[in-house]
Amino acid sequence: MTQWCKPIVAVNHCVGHIEMGRVVCGADDPVVLYVSGGNTQVIAYNERRYRIFGETIDIAVGNCLDRFAREIGLSNDPSPGYNIEQLAKQGSTFVELPYTVKGMDVSLSGILTFAEKEARERMRAGECTAADLCFSLQETIFAMLVEITERTMAHCNTNDVLIVGGVGCNVRLQEMMQTMVGQRGGRLYATDDRYCIDNGAMIAYAGLLAFGQGQTTPLSETTCTQRYRTDEVLVTWREDK
Repeated sequence: MTQWCKPIVAVNHCVGHIEMGRVVCGADDPVVLYVSGGNTQVIAYNERRYRIFGETIDIAVGNCLDRFAREIGLSNDPSPGYNIEQLAKQGSTFVELPYTVKGMDVSLSGILTFAEKEARERMRAGECTAADLCFSLQETIFAMLVEITERTMAHCNTNDVLIVGGVGCNVRLQEMMQTMVGQRGGRLYATDDRYCIDNGAMIAYAGLLAFGQGQTTPLSETTCTQRYRTDEVLVTWREDK
């Protein structure tokens, strides 16, 4: 801008998560599971793009967990997803829920609707507890995510996984992914809430990488959009395989 004489650099939100995870964890070329309130994607780098190999076909995993938390009356403090994670640790009965993997993609709207129905009917009948449903919801959804991540690993001939995004803080998700990655002789990279949750540092770092390659955005072309997909970004700062 004229007043400050500083360039503007466009940054994709997901790419910010990925690059922050890579630099914090020291991950070179992992398959990435990006899980948040607004996104659920399995990603791998190839030919200057972060390619999306699988994703949700309806709602994101974080949105699914948050909505179920509201259904059973959990607090927003510090976050609905965190409170589901803690309550799930007290669950002892697994309630079978829809497991919907379609090729490389997942569907989460149906499992949410089913879980909400179970909460209204079976909890009131004393057949299960809120903790049981939180436990069952996590186990089912996370198993689906592990499955499509492993398929991407097989396709890309890669054994390492990086989990990014707010839901990536979930320790149970990390445990389940670690089991699968360990069986393949790979390594899991994950961070805590300092880096998983949205933060300014991830945007600044991704912008720095792009700026280092001469990328800037004219003010006249500077906009904000929720439809800036991960695979639309030209990743100039990474070498081609």
